[in-house]
Order: sequence, then structure tokens, then C-alpha cells
Amino acid sequence: MAETKYIFVTGGVSSSLGKGIIAASLAKLLQARGFKTTIQKLDPYINVDPGTLNPYEHGECYVTDDGAETDLDLGHYERFLNVNTSQANNVTTGRIYQSVIEKERRGEFLGKTVQVVPHITNEIKERIQILGKNGDYDIVITEIGGTVGDIESLPYIEAVRQLKWELGDDNALVIHLTLVPYLSAAGELKTKPTQHSVKTLMESGIKADILVCRTEHELSDDIRRKLAIFCNVRQEAVIQSIDAPTIYDVPNMMLKEGLDTVVMKKLSLPDDSTPNLERWNQFLKRHKNPRAEVNIGLIGKYVELQDSYKSILESFIHAGAENEVSVNVEYIHSEFINDNTIHNKISHLDAILVAPGFGERGIEGKIDAVRYARENDLPFLGICLGMQMAVIEFARNVLQLKGANSSEMDPETKHPVIDLMEEQKEITHKGGTMRLGAWDCKLTKGSIIYDVYKTDLIKERHRHRYEYNNKYKEQLENAGMASTGINPETGLVEIIELKDHPWFVGVQYHPEYKSTVANPHPLFVSFVKAALEHSQKNKNAKLA
Repeated sequence: MAETKYIFVTGGVSSSLGKGIIAASLAKLLQARGFKTTIQKLDPYINVDPGTLNPYEHGECYVTDDGAETDLDLGHYERFLNVNTSQANNVTTGRIYQSVIEKERRGEFLGKTVQVVPHITNEIKERIQILGKNGDYDIVITEIGGTVGDIESLPYIEAVRQLKWELGDDNALVIHLTLVPYLSAAGELKTKPTQHSVKTLMESGIKADILVCRTEHELSDDIRRKLAIFCNVRQEAVIQSIDAPTIYDVPNMMLKEGLDTVVMKKLSLPDDSTPNLERWNQFLKRHKNPRAEVNIGLIGKYVELQDSYKSILESFIHAGAENEVSVNVEYIHSEFINDNTIHNKISHLDAILVAPGFGERGIEGKIDAVRYARENDLPFLGICLGMQMAVIEFARNVLQLKGANSSEMDPETKHPVIDLMEEQKEITHKGGTMRLGAWDCKLTKGSIIYDVYKTDLIKERHRHRYEYNNKYKEQLENAGMASTGINPETGLVEIIELKDHPWFVGVQYHPEYKSTVANPHPLFVSFVKAALEHSQKNKNAKLA
């Protein structure tokens, strides 16, 4: 294609309507028609990135190959499209203002008064077009965070208004995602919130080209006609987005509604193909028709908010479908695990995953859970902090190193089996000590992990500060904790396994960030398979 097309997705009435899923679903349909498509997220908060946000504030922090700490919606984009995102796919107000202020300090504005318009809006427009100008994509979909009318979103809305005018009608369009609530007392759907939301958007100079209406009930032709007339859109451009059993149903629902067809018509794109969703639908078929089920405990300290572990939960869905297994995830708060509760909380499970995290709260419960898995041959996967807890548990209870710990939790520990590298210890800026993005890892042949990946060199994404302390490596290995994955550049241990255990693996990286519908992560696939084998073994033992 000669010119990149731009699609902007805004939201109104309420937050959490699913702009990210709609954007990802539309992108999937366009990709399935042969268009090279990517998605970016504009976040209106002033944090430079979500890296310092508590998961309770904003859900998980998603990490890309190039080390960008980003919004969790980028995980949806990658899982749907099977295309890597980067720093350019997530822009925050903090990053925009930081860039403009740095330019002002360098004298790039030639003595001009720096203002929201044009300087901030120009920076936003430049960031929006970075992906479109590199020649890699036919279509760039930009999701604007927040809700129309929010003070924080105004510079983004103004930038979209300008850009839509500059690009022309055939090269840009706006999809407005809104809510059509059902009032049970009246027994009917109400269109007024959508009308007000579209009016607010128009007050900013933007006319919505397409309405996507979240609803719990079917939209009648009368309601679609009413929305079309009062919101100034064609009736075919009023798209119903009814609640779905899973987010993976949404592309097919949008296909049925004709969202991709309306988009292509408005952008003057050739409508001479039908989306090839064969592989996608094969995944859905396996996901919805499991032959067995397993119960896996997710042990963490942010379990009250499922978005804190969004990528892990989605990885279980991908791996479950691959194994034709329904994965029932049981959330277990690590603060409530102790000697008195552990048997009741874990004994009925087929496997446990000890989740990532930062800080000392709840770590003793995680260590107790690791010990239970080790001593009872329960399949175990430790991710990042979970892997570190496995090293600490083994050091304490097998090597008998009293008080062994991570120097993150206990700076005075006599046995810092998890510690900062020497070159990190003098750095006071926390971001400077983080290991982020994709790093190489060399695998040991004959190990569980080598059997998982079936190659001797992998590249996985990291987000952590503390490392396995190589000073204890020989002791740990001699006692039975094998180091089966090593970073070839630094010599740091990335993966640990137990030799005398059916399936016990800890990884310093985050495999969940790379699991997609098209390519379920092999580590999760193997872990779910181990849980299934454990479940079947227990059933056979009961029958004997």
C-alpha cells in the first residue's frame, strides 16, 4: 500500500469497556485479510511508564522485547496478532511532556513559548505516526486510554482532530466505543449515555465514524436507527459488542457485525478477500471442547485483581487449548499460607505456579508453597520471584543455610542466595538496576527445559532487579538443584530444576509475555501437561 491508514479508538460513558479487545479484534480481522497491522496505546497518566505502578493501580506491567515497560493492553495486541510490539506502541503523557521539556531545554523551540497547542499536540502526532512512517505497516490502530471528557485526554483528542484533518477522510477514521446500558426497572436499553458521549466528542471537533456499542442485550434495528440518527453515523456503522464468553470470541463477533467491512469501505481499501481465521477457530474449538480438566494454584500477593497476572492467565488458556484441557486457576494469597493452612489450600491441586512480584510481603507463604511442591512431587513452576523463592527454600531446607534469603527482603542475611550483582550495588536510581527486555539463555541438554524448547539457545523477556547468587551455585547443584539455563553474556543462572522431581522448574524470566494464540508458550504447554499427568496419576491411584 502506498499510504498508511490510521484508525483511532476512543471510549465514552465508562472505563473498562474493552477498547483494547475491540482494537485487537479489528486488527486481527484486518491482518486475516492480508493487511500488515499494528496497534499502539496512548495512556493519559503522567507516569513515564507503568513500571513503578502497583499492580492494584493498573494491572500487570507488560514488557516488550526492547525492554519497554508498557500497558497490559499491549499483551492483548501481541496475543491476538502474534506480532511483537515495542516502545513505540505505548505512549504516556509523562513521556510526551518529558520529551517536550527536554527539547525546550536544548533550545529546539527557538525561544518560543512552549504550549499544549501546538507543542504537546505535535509531539503526540509525531508519536502516533512513528509506526506508520517506518514502512512496516499498512494500518496503524491507535487506542486512546481513558474516557472522552476526561481532562487528561484532551491533548490526545485535539491531536487526533488535527491528524484526521491533515491525513484526509480516506486515510483516517475514529471508532467510538460506548455503553448502551439496560435498565431493568424500565425493561429497556438506553441510548442517551451514548448520545451524550458522542456529543462530548463532537464538542472537541471530532465526528465518530463508527460506533461500537457494549451491551448486555441485543440491539434492535430501532435502537440502531436511533443511534445512527442522533449520533450522525450510518446505520451499518452502529456495531453491537455484546458480552462474550471469552475475549477470543470477539473477532468472530466483530466479523459477523461487519466491523472490518465498514472500516475498509471508509478507508477506501479493497474489499476483495475474506478473513482467514481457520487457525484462530481451531484454537477456539480446542479451548471450548476440552477432554479433561486440571486445577492449578496461582500463588501470589495481588490475587484480588486478576489483571495483575493477566498474561499468566491468558497463557494458561493457550496452553490448555494446546493440551485440550480446561485449566481451572485457583487464586491463593501467599500471605494466608502457613503450616496450619497449607495442606487445605494446596493438597487438592494438580500443580502450583508461584507468581512474580516485588517486596517482602507474602514471601514466606510462597516459600512454604515451594516446599510443599518439592516434598510432595507436585508439578511446580516458579516465575521470576517465584524462581527466587525456590532457590531460597532449597537453601534453607536442603542445604540447611539458616536464614538464607534475598538481600531484597533481608539486606543483613548471612546467606544472600539471591542478591544484586556487584555493579548494581552502587546504583541508586531504581530503573538503572532493572534487567529488562529480551536476553539470551543457553540450555543444558537432557534437562526438562531443553525438552520443553527443543533447542539449546532461547531468548526470553525479563523484568527484575535481583539475581541468583553464583557464589552458592556449586552448593546448590551438588545438593540436587540443577542450573539448566545460563545467560551466555553474564554467566547468570536463568533456570533451575530439581533432579529428583517429576516436574519442578523455576525461571528468572517471564515466559507469559511471549505466549500467543498462534504460538502457545512451550513452557506453559509442558507445565499444563505435567499437571494433567499428575491428575491422572492421582485418579488411577484412587481406583487401584
